[in-house]
Amino acid sequence: MRVGLVCAHAGPSRTTDGPTVGTHQHIARVAAELARRGHDVRVYERRDDPGLPATVDADGYRVERVPVGPAAPLPTAELIPYVAEFGGWLTDRWTGQWRPEVVHGHYWVGGLAAAHAVRETDIPVVQTFHSLGIEQLRHLGRAYDGPGERIPLERALTRAVDIAVAQCNDEVDELTRMGLQRTSVAMVPTGVDVEQFHPDGEAAPRDQRPRILSVGGLAPGHGQDDLIQAMRLVGDAELVIAGGPPAEELDSHAEARRLRELADRNGVAEQVKLVGAVPHDQMATWYRSADVVACTPHYSSAGRVSLEAMACGVPVVGYAMGGIADAVVDEVTGRLVPPGDVRALGVTLRRLLADNAGRFAYGHAAVDRVRCSYTWERTAGALERLYERVVRRRKPVEA
Repeated sequence: MRVGLVCAHAGPSRTTDGPTVGTHQHIARVAAELARRGHDVRVYERRDDPGLPATVDADGYRVERVPVGPAAPLPTAELIPYVAEFGGWLTDRWTGQWRPEVVHGHYWVGGLAAAHAVRETDIPVVQTFHSLGIEQLRHLGRAYDGPGERIPLERALTRAVDIAVAQCNDEVDELTRMGLQRTSVAMVPTGVDVEQFHPDGEAAPRDQRPRILSVGGLAPGHGQDDLIQAMRLVGDAELVIAGGPPAEELDSHAEARRLRELADRNGVAEQVKLVGAVPHDQMATWYRSADVVACTPHYSSAGRVSLEAMACGVPVVGYAMGGIADAVVDEVTGRLVPPGDVRALGVTLRRLLADNAGRFAYGHAAVDRVRCSYTWERTAGALERLYERVVRRRKPVEA
């Protein structure tokens, strides 16, 4: 099958939007897995540097860089005027020898470009939003900084696609509230590279204190505030926060300074350590160094951090929402607490850190859960079946 994966952002090494880095990692793994299954896969992303080649082959699939907009990195809000041009370029491209049998849009801007490209054809469109503006606005409140056009455009996009792919049950419910029929929503969770994330291997250095690890960007809504306040109830343990800018830039980073001031006001400054950005290929060593991984974002559709931690055999304490609630089985692979309940978060962390046998059991169950239900092979297999279904639905029945 010929599959076109559309993401209107530039490549992951140059994007200016943090969330789209995870989106590109997701697309790359899906493309590679589909190629291994014998499909002809092409990924379309915006070309933001004239020095980059127009096409490149990687892991069995082809990446094509679309020359629309200025040849420079752009934030999402500034991509919107170029969506129609991006879609028109795809339309022209697909009138040649290579024409996709199914198109899969990623993130809302990529989905709009994909839907524009096939609007006068019989090519079906599958859409993965990766996050929804209406959900982010609800959970983040004033911390939500998405462009104003996003929410109405996402709602319009749901009416232009054949099927939407949700990454968690909360997202399924949200998409149906946006007007999609339940039969037009498929739940396909993200995958984990179990060859990279596993219990055996090196661990990052640490001291003798129990370690709680938090992974995520340094921005309001990522939940580090709650964890810092919860440390007052945890006792003698360290909280390591990985993410944000490189370590050498933390002193000048506004959110990093705010979090350090918060830790100081709560009397836990000596227990909180910010390490800055960690390359994704080094994250497994940090997960393995932790006794518990805390996942407390105010919004998370995929729950990627919780899954990577579980794959490394580390129990997770997380907020019972989004992808975290789907990934973590309460009292089996970790503990779930009500979102925003700082007291419950602190008490749960303290009790789990004191329960060596419980953490050992949770860690073993976590590894089994990821390997059974959250591998990239499983994710690609589910998408493959979904593509086959929408292609059959679009093809006319022969007499």
